[in-house]
Amino acid sequence: MQVEMYSLGPLETNSYLAVEGASAVAVDVGGDPAPMLRHLERCGATLTHILLTHLHFDHAYGVKALAEATGATVHAGAADRVLLDSELGQGGFMGLPRLNPYAFQDLAEGETELLGQPCRVLATPGHSPGSLTYHFPKAGVAFTGDVLFYRSIGRTDFPGGSLDTLLEAVRSKLFTLPGETVLYPGHGPETTVTQEKLHNPYFSDFAR
Repeated sequence: MQVEMYSLGPLETNSYLAVEGASAVAVDVGGDPAPMLRHLERCGATLTHILLTHLHFDHAYGVKALAEATGATVHAGAADRVLLDSELGQGGFMGLPRLNPYAFQDLAEGETELLGQPCRVLATPGHSPGSLTYHFPKAGVAFTGDVLFYRSIGRTDFPGGSLDTLLEAVRSKLFTLPGETVLYPGHGPETTVTQEKLHNPYFSDFAR
């Protein structure tokens, strides 16, 4: 699997293309998807799905444009639908632009197949009520959104957030993945499960 990362939109959200052969999926689209579309054209891949880790506005500015340009279906956690009635989902928060509304299909925790390989959809709430992580075990990667960052965690003070819920989700879902799994977060650099187990101050001995 080839993973391409783009910092898109006003908050420079990490937006990803995962490409396998002639197929691709996008994970979060934080702004103008033009760079993604150019890459798809260069490599001759067809975008089949747009996967949203959660429905905060900064991860979705470019969703409608990318879906319309490619015909890809959009998927996200059902528990985040409530956010679409607020500035967190619609944009306008802190004076930032509003986003173009988009349609999506609810996606629940469980096993599915994407890019011709297994994909485990993990419910990892805490940053938002419906946050999802997308784990591709064959490729050894997981897209975590804003739940877990390099040496940090996502904010939990937004509506629907919970620090205790987030910490438990990381421990029970992300930290049970193989240690070498590469974690691609919604902001900042990539990391691994082992690195965060050992060095993330919210979970290591540092925090006790």
